[in-house]
Amino acid sequence: LRFSCRLWGGLVQTGGSLRLSCEASGHSFSGYVMGWFRQAPGKEHELVTAISWGGGSTFYLDSVKGRFTISRDNAKNMLYMQMNSLKPEDTAVYYCAADPRDIPTILRYGMNYWGKGTLVTVSS
Repeated sequence: LRFSCRLWGGLVQTGGSLRLSCEASGHSFSGYVMGWFRQAPGKEHELVTAISWGGGSTFYLDSVKGRFTISRDNAKNMLYMQMNSLKPEDTAVYYCAADPRDIPTILRYGMNYWGKGTLVTVSS
């Protein structure tokens, strides 16, 4: 099971945009919820956003609602997150993740499969 993540945009200033993409391989993700976690320096990791297999169910952390958008392309095993109006408090290591359980369960227990982190830095 492997995740290959890519950050589009590099270092940005407050108000800028970035796009994260993640390709999952080595495992069938049929029916899986996929999402993005993040961990800021000195803080616990938190679920930023998640999307169900068919895309009909999503979750967004309150602090990113209206600014971040999650999407997926199941045919390509790809997960995306568009991040707009970025703030310095969005600075964190972001992780792509997947889990066969539903979003309410994931919110309570987390996700089982994680990729390597990608650093997102938003300067003020």
